[in-house]
Amino acid sequence: MGHVIEKLYVIRVEVRGIADAAGRAWRAPGRERDLVVQSLKAAAAATLAWAVSGWWLKDPVALMAPWVAVVLVQATVYRSLFKGLQQLVAIAVGTLLAAGAEALTGNTLIAVALVLPVVMLLSNWPRLGDQGIYGPTTALFTLTSAPVSSLTVSHRLLQAVLGAAIGIAVNALVLPPVHLRNVPENLSGLARGTEETLASIAEGLTQEDWSGDTAAEWRRLTGRLRQRLDSLRSARLWSHESLRLNPSLPGKRRRKLPPLPDESEDQRWGSIVAQVDAVAATMIDIADENRTIPVPDRQPLHDYGRLLADLAAACKVRADLIRRPAASESARGELDEVLDAVERRHGALHKQLTDERSVSPATVAVLGTLLIQAQNIWHDIAPDTWPRATQA
Repeated sequence: MGHVIEKLYVIRVEVRGIADAAGRAWRAPGRERDLVVQSLKAAAAATLAWAVSGWWLKDPVALMAPWVAVVLVQATVYRSLFKGLQQLVAIAVGTLLAAGAEALTGNTLIAVALVLPVVMLLSNWPRLGDQGIYGPTTALFTLTSAPVSSLTVSHRLLQAVLGAAIGIAVNALVLPPVHLRNVPENLSGLARGTEETLASIAEGLTQEDWSGDTAAEWRRLTGRLRQRLDSLRSARLWSHESLRLNPSLPGKRRRKLPPLPDESEDQRWGSIVAQVDAVAATMIDIADENRTIPVPDRQPLHDYGRLLADLAAACKVRADLIRRPAASESARGELDEVLDAVERRHGALHKQLTDERSVSPATVAVLGTLLIQAQNIWHDIAPDTWPRATQA
């Protein structure tokens, strides 16, 4: 009974998630609406390709056109063109090799056994990317779906070209995708996630109620940060791609597009995430009873938690700056105040660690490492153009 209730709860959560995504797609532009638009365009491209090849031309291998068209409605026009070329090459290779094997052997089973190993190897050719799999699938279709002849082979290739042309044309001419909002959204989400992770570690250290399980949870949070960093890199790539070969963006309109955050911000947060991950890893080592790493004294560790809380507050301000660049003047003063607190806390901890009478040698060794990691986070958060960023 409990297992059934758990399954029903999971289904309820998934249904609620779908409903929330549908609501976001209806209310405002975003990832959900982009997904809806792309899905409808792919369906329209496949329908149009079938109407031309199957209904109007009545081609015997009309399936090829909608099959290729639906796949080539990609996230960007540039990607549609690039993937289209890769797919056409894979389809041509698979079709021609299959036809050649059938002509040589005169037996479908033997032809399949001879061709599939070759086209499967070719499908892994890096220049074909993820479109290489269409080589073996097309070879199978060629050998098993109809009598193999020069007529069916030529029709199959022509239908693939037709489907590619329709898919690319629909993607380029009907609401061509421009992915500019994804970079600031992912960058802001990464900054917010960093703030939450640092705040969680800080809370555990200041309240002194953390354990090995708590440290493992901190490590899971940093794992999510790495995933967000990967999403940011993907969004940056999509943004660059969506501006290439896009017919909806002539020179004048392109100059009016909102500016993207500089790519140095990606590097900044990538470095911060690496340091936060190192802090979490050190905490796991401290909590592991099987390791020889000593547990630092309570008060310095408590003070270190407060330093991380100040760094979390600085990350919050940086996240606000990403989402609202126009508020930079007011946010600069707020960031200055937070970094002043970081500097004071860092200086006090450094002085405490250099005083041999106040802390144990074990605390100096472990907290010294943690303090260097926090200092690296601090220097990455501080803007490069500000004098503070050059201070040691």
